[in-house]
Amino acid sequence: MLLGYLALLVIFGYLLVKATDHLVDEVRDIAQITKIGKFGLTAFLLAFATSLPELVVGVAAALEGRPILSLGNVLGSNIVNVSLVMGGVAIVGGSIRVVGEFLKKDLFSTFLAGSMPLLLLIDGELSRVDALVLLAVYVWYTYTVLAEKTEELAEYQEAESGFIHQLFLRLRHGEAKRHFAWLLFWVLVLLFSADMLVKTSVVLAGAMGIPIILIGLFFVAIGTSLPEFVFGLKANRSGETAMVYGNLLGSVVANSTLILGITALIQPIRLDGGFQPYLLATAAFVVLFGLFWVFVSTKRALERWEGVVLVLVYLLYAFFEFSRVNGYDVLEIFGRLTAPL
Repeated sequence: MLLGYLALLVIFGYLLVKATDHLVDEVRDIAQITKIGKFGLTAFLLAFATSLPELVVGVAAALEGRPILSLGNVLGSNIVNVSLVMGGVAIVGGSIRVVGEFLKKDLFSTFLAGSMPLLLLIDGELSRVDALVLLAVYVWYTYTVLAEKTEELAEYQEAESGFIHQLFLRLRHGEAKRHFAWLLFWVLVLLFSADMLVKTSVVLAGAMGIPIILIGLFFVAIGTSLPEFVFGLKANRSGETAMVYGNLLGSVVANSTLILGITALIQPIRLDGGFQPYLLATAAFVVLFGLFWVFVSTKRALERWEGVVLVLVYLLYAFFEFSRVNGYDVLEIFGRLTAPL
């Protein structure tokens, strides 16, 4: 039975890789046709697409009355994005150079958006009012990013009808329609593949008796973050480093505001046992994002050795988290993973 689920992981992983590969090509073509900067378009469009698995998990968990799973997924995904995704892309694909002048403002805005749910949870609950605040932040961030990255469209349009309207006018171009249709198709394939990866991972984790919080923070988070990793690797190898950073920052914002906002709007999230159980995850996000910020700001690139540091810090965090939650022994869990099937 376990061998069958492992085979499914490989199959759906392959589908995810192929879907993301085609997504990169379609986004590049749309960016060229619409004259929108790759960072802006990626942060808005593809970052949302690669965050769809987190959205599906969040909505499903809220409808089932277990929104805490979505919280663990979002926290885990943000940590994975900054560490395993960016670190892995740098290790496998080489140095990720910074292109453009987005570092100071965009990194700061992303950190604030990523930290906002953690601040709102200090009282032990993410209420529907908090959810509306998060959704408002997402709308503000999206408007700001697109407005700043698409200013050049105004030079080609006489009507002053707003940048969203300008964007849709460009997308109505015949060639853009074709690429956009294919993009939607590959988003559906990506969503299906990621969803099946998550379900298979949850079954495997459940069979090993791993707690639900660890499933959200690690198994589900890693599964739903695979689109970001595959996309980042492909974009980096293609020299589209602006798309790598755009996808990362946009995904962190979408996870922390849009995903949690929708989830809490359906079903408020209440912390079991207060805020203390999530302090380690909060500290891990702050430390890893701080390291990432320092790395890309000093040399305007994320080098291979810096990627290794991010991955090692994540593994250290995982060690302490597995050791702390419900008194689980890391060596015991490792033994289960390496035991004969």
